[in-house]
Amino acid sequence: MRRIAMFVAASTMTLSLAGCGVLNATGSSTSATPTKGNDITVGVLMPDKINTRYTNFDYPIMKSKIAELTNKQGQVDYQNAASSAATQTKQMQKMIDDKVDVIILDSVDAHAIAGTVKKAKAAGIPVIAYDRLAEGPIDAYVSFDNELVGEVQARTLLEGLGSNVDTSDKVIMINGSPTDPNAKQFKTGAMSELAGKVTTAGLTYDTKDWDPVIAQQEVTRAVNAIGKDNVAAVYSANDAMAAGVVKALKAAGVTTMPPITGQDADLDAIQRILAGEQYMTVYKPYPDEAEAAAQMAVYKVQGKDIQFDALTQDTVDSPTNKNIPSQLVQVNAVTKSKIKDTVVADGIYKISQICTAAYKTACAAVGLK
Repeated sequence: MRRIAMFVAASTMTLSLAGCGVLNATGSSTSATPTKGNDITVGVLMPDKINTRYTNFDYPIMKSKIAELTNKQGQVDYQNAASSAATQTKQMQKMIDDKVDVIILDSVDAHAIAGTVKKAKAAGIPVIAYDRLAEGPIDAYVSFDNELVGEVQARTLLEGLGSNVDTSDKVIMINGSPTDPNAKQFKTGAMSELAGKVTTAGLTYDTKDWDPVIAQQEVTRAVNAIGKDNVAAVYSANDAMAAGVVKALKAAGVTTMPPITGQDADLDAIQRILAGEQYMTVYKPYPDEAEAAAQMAVYKVQGKDIQFDALTQDTVDSPTNKNIPSQLVQVNAVTKSKIKDTVVADGIYKISQICTAAYKTACAAVGLK
């Protein structure tokens, strides 16, 4: 088992269960004595509605996989906290009171939810941390290599700036929410690539709740400070905020967008990339992540230890707990030329969804037809 500290970049391939031997594992798909049958209830807690991925991808994929693994007998209790840590605490407490069998948790505030994670543990309900590593006695964690995400964003941004990039180039940094541990990792990864190559001093913001409106305000302040013609690029940690970045630059009179990064491969971000308004996004294969979480949850409560261990051959540390069994999934940079080979090839979007009337010409230029 490979051990990875929470704030250290690492990568791993998505694991296949077929033929996978795991040391120190007990039980098997046929010999394990399940603690639960197929009639289980899985609580799924998602953090916000700003990012369309949770409703459009993560939850439906989990629900489908849980149905497949439980012969369509498994139930899913889905809740979205709409960016409110207090709401998520109430939602999770209700799941504990309702005695769900296992909880998949994508936390709004990783620290604030720790007490409720402890309550779940005391009630005998396993908690699988999803996408963001919550504090407290988490049973397992599945996410992407978050520092690598930041590195990929920054490297692609530098490529967009070209070979003449130097420390005089001013890059505005719109980072994620300070309550999200992933945001800190994205930022760390990005700065490992940008430091000493461009100027970000005085132009760096940690954006509350990943809010696009706040991101727009931050970019406006930065542009007012340095002038619209001095913005070489904008590092935006995700696509929702990138939309706010574009609005701010247009309002400031920028007609040709500088390189702007993103993350999540939202449909409108893919279209902005085609239109030249956003340079790149990070595509994270949600089916891999969501299916892994669903499998972890079902296998955990059914006592299928070999399958569970095969999915969690990494470990991470949170501020409160060590050696949390984990899986980290790889990511891909998406620029204009990579759209067809990533989100289209994986079935995330159909060409007809991307190439609406306003984008027909741009799609044809990159072979999307």
